[in-house]
Amino acid sequence: MQKNMENQSQQVSNSGESNKGTNFFMTCFNGLNALSGVGILSMPYAVSQVGWLSLILLLVVAMVCWYTGLLLQRCMNGNPLIKSYPDIGEIAFGYKGRAVIATFMCVELYLVAVEFLILEGDNLEKLFPNMNFKIGAFQIGGKRGFVLLSALVILPTTWFRSMDVLAYISIGGVVAPIILVACVLWVGEVDGVGFHQRGQLVNWRGLSTTVSLFTFCYCGHAVFPTLRNSMQDKSQFYKVLLFCFITSTITYGSMATIGYMMYGDYLKSQVTLNLPTKKISTKIAIFTTLINPFAKYAVIITPIANAIEDTKLFNKSKVISIFIRTTIVATTMLVALFIPFFGYVMAFIGAFLSVTVSLLLPCLCYLKINKAARRFGLELMIIIGILFVGSFIGVLGTITSVRQIVIHLKH
Repeated sequence: MQKNMENQSQQVSNSGESNKGTNFFMTCFNGLNALSGVGILSMPYAVSQVGWLSLILLLVVAMVCWYTGLLLQRCMNGNPLIKSYPDIGEIAFGYKGRAVIATFMCVELYLVAVEFLILEGDNLEKLFPNMNFKIGAFQIGGKRGFVLLSALVILPTTWFRSMDVLAYISIGGVVAPIILVACVLWVGEVDGVGFHQRGQLVNWRGLSTTVSLFTFCYCGHAVFPTLRNSMQDKSQFYKVLLFCFITSTITYGSMATIGYMMYGDYLKSQVTLNLPTKKISTKIAIFTTLINPFAKYAVIITPIANAIEDTKLFNKSKVISIFIRTTIVATTMLVALFIPFFGYVMAFIGAFLSVTVSLLLPCLCYLKINKAARRFGLELMIIIGILFVGSFIGVLGTITSVRQIVIHLKH
């Protein structure tokens, strides 16, 4: 009966749309862009926190996130009216479900925007060390000055309400990780750094941080329903997920292995901060790193701005839209100035938000929507396992990352 229902829903969703939507190749391209982000810079650092065995954890996290992506697809197969992740929450748990998922998504996007500004500050300071900025009688140190400057340069791009202006993002998002891996490999092989660090086999003390960082890298679930809904042949989306997760895991694993062999336990939160400053390969890597946030920041905060603008308190005037988006940029800049810890903020996002959005909520929604999944069997045991382990890692990782942020703020 469930199969008949899924076939009927697919026929409804595909009827009249056979010539519309994106093809398999373009959906793979967009999916890779969703999974390929700034998290790649922290892959070597994540491995250094646990040791070589963490590469097995990377594979496990990838498989679990791929599986929860499939659960979202199955939720959509049962109802052709579902177009987005919040829609799944509403079908499963009513208006409260939609509100919870929308809130987690917006907070996650907001903190990713903060990460972009921290990333800009760190890497621009790496390129231009000992540089200070003067604003009237105030003197601002290099990193904070670069965060402020980046926010000012990014600000005008957020005023465009049409995303057609930012159509170049997908290309940059897919190509950038490949360039970064190539540059780091070049530094190790050609520029003389070498691959001499043995590292350690395992160090369980960094487990929660590492798993949080890995989960952050696979947190594309917020856009998976949109990608699936945009396809010409929606039944092929499971192949898209498989291709994207395999490709991303190869890229992440390559960066993690190369970086850890180069710098071992001395890795910083972003591998670009370890690279020798004067080498051309380092400059290419850093410039590639810098371009990505400039391209993606506006797209990241647009759902937040739209959510605010669509409330009854505001009409959709251009002036109010600019004011709201400017306020978002200003507040993310302030957070980046006062909590400038890239690795710890990323670990917090991964533990508290990405674990919830990518692991826990897909399982809960699937169990609520699909009654057959609640019958005792292998599938139910796997889902319960994900919920249990995900909750444990989420709580432990959140506590650890918050504690590390507080310690560094005191210092």
